[in-house]
Amino acid sequence: MIKQAVREHLETKILPFWEKLKDDRYGGFCGYVDEALRADPKADKGCILNSRILWTFSEAARVTEKEEYRPYADHAYAFLKRFLDPVNGGVYWSLTYDGKPQDTTKHTYCQAFAVYGLAAYYRLTGDTEALNTAKGLYSVIEGRCRDAGGYREALKADFSPESNEKLSENGVMASRTMNTLMHVLECEAELYRAYPDEAVRKTGTAALERFLTTFWNPEKRRLEVFCDNEYHPLLDMQSYGHDIEGSWLIWDAAEVFLDEDKRDPWRKMCIGLLESATERAFTDHGLKYEIVNGEENENRAWWPQAEAMLGFGFGWRMTGNPVWLDRMRTQWDYINRVIVDRQEGSEWRNELLEDGTSIGKAIVDEWKCPYHNGRMCLRIATSDLPQDC
Repeated sequence: MIKQAVREHLETKILPFWEKLKDDRYGGFCGYVDEALRADPKADKGCILNSRILWTFSEAARVTEKEEYRPYADHAYAFLKRFLDPVNGGVYWSLTYDGKPQDTTKHTYCQAFAVYGLAAYYRLTGDTEALNTAKGLYSVIEGRCRDAGGYREALKADFSPESNEKLSENGVMASRTMNTLMHVLECEAELYRAYPDEAVRKTGTAALERFLTTFWNPEKRRLEVFCDNEYHPLLDMQSYGHDIEGSWLIWDAAEVFLDEDKRDPWRKMCIGLLESATERAFTDHGLKYEIVNGEENENRAWWPQAEAMLGFGFGWRMTGNPVWLDRMRTQWDYINRVIVDRQEGSEWRNELLEDGTSIGKAIVDEWKCPYHNGRMCLRIATSDLPQDC
């Protein structure tokens, strides 16, 4: 049964791997482990990675009610405070292995994940310092990362503009990205669960509106990915993983921020995203990566595989159609056969060719983390899926 299997997988495979990376000398968690499981103790430590570790262990401790996970959340929280800029506010992109500022970029995406992790830690512990830090970073997002048109993206330490290489790909330089807004929305929903403030609800509702009216392309049934400052798409592109992630994540935020009788436009959009990505990218050997200007990227990255599981669960919840449960079973089988690393003490492989051959990416880096697969396990284990699923 999948609900039991994913919880066991979280507790016996994913979390033990990350526990071993706790850095008791310098703080935080090791920032880089290569494909052969060789750790680099002097690798830089990214705020996104640390924030996601904080969220994962906080949620694992809260949901499972197992105290053994609390010290790892405490450790991640202590190190996250070292990312805070005491002069200009906000959090830096990365620190050196021993906790000194390294990349001082203030990216909106990074601020959002710090809020996300801190809100989860507060929900676990009731620590008012963590909540106040989350509220302060939320104010930074709304007060320093906004302009007249929405959220800016890459900013220097003093919040002056910077080019957005960190969230741009495929030869374009995006001023607005769907990915950043998605995780601003996610952090707002998490903060609202911890701190149900009307200002947070309003900004969350505005982000939902932006998805519906700007990023959602109803003719092509996809979210536009990279845009210029006026939200004109820069590429003919569909990111299958982001569309499946967006299907359940945007709906989750709609349930948090909107009254039930106001949700129908987002329900239609989210089901459309799920159906589109599934029709175009799902196979019995995983979810394809993306299509750009008509050229399909057939690689199988770890995170879309986790998001497919959550998307299929959302499909069943919305429609009651058992085909979504069948797809979930097929996907879980693929993850276990191909994506889960067979090396002793490892967790998931990073990115593979269609035939399962590795392309050599690290098991841990500033983006490869316990967030997508850990979040998948936590949400499915506590979901309303049938017990025999």
